[in-house]
Amino acid sequence: MIQIKSFIEKVSYLEGKRAKDCVLNINDARGLRDEISTLLSDLYELQKHYKTNEIIEVQIKGASFK
Repeated sequence: MIQIKSFIEKVSYLEGKRAKDCVLNINDARGLRDEISTLLSDLYELQKHYKTNEIIEVQIKGASFK
């Protein structure tokens, strides 16, 4: 997450300076790519794990009022 945080900080800094471009060196770009890929992979696994098609049936039975 260090590369993502660094990228966010860099973009925020450049926005403050009203810069038109943001340039990353190849090492920063690779690190950012790797962190984003890891996050997407983790998200996919979580979605696959929690994606169930179970039908849950709830029945509520009450006694008659007298």
